[in-house]
Amino acid sequence: MHEFGVAAAVLDAVEARADGRAVSAVRLHVGALQRLDREVFDGAFAMIAEGGIADGATVDVVEVAVEVRCRGCSSTTTGDELIVTCVGCDGHDLELLAGDDLVLESITISGTRTAQEVG
Repeated sequence: MHEFGVAAAVLDAVEARADGRAVSAVRLHVGALQRLDREVFDGAFAMIAEGGIADGATVDVVEVAVEVRCRGCSSTTTGDELIVTCVGCDGHDLELLAGDDLVLESITISGTRTAQEVG
């Protein structure tokens, strides 16, 4: 399951930044193209984090919409799914601007928030 891999990557990034300190909350930006099943992800994160520094941490996920720009007419389009045709000119030469993101925006350690990105 994709969600277990994402949960493991997020937990690795959290642990690296927490430096052994207890983590009470995590905030992520996740692109719609990641197709993250929140229920499965939440369960996977809780299972993987159990007994560690992020045990019991809440996870807030902000979904980022898909955004593309047409290289032909420069129109920008957003949506919840992969966009393959420009709404402005019906062209197909599109640049993905957002929607495949996986960003660890912040972690809360003893009341402190730290912004970090998951590569």
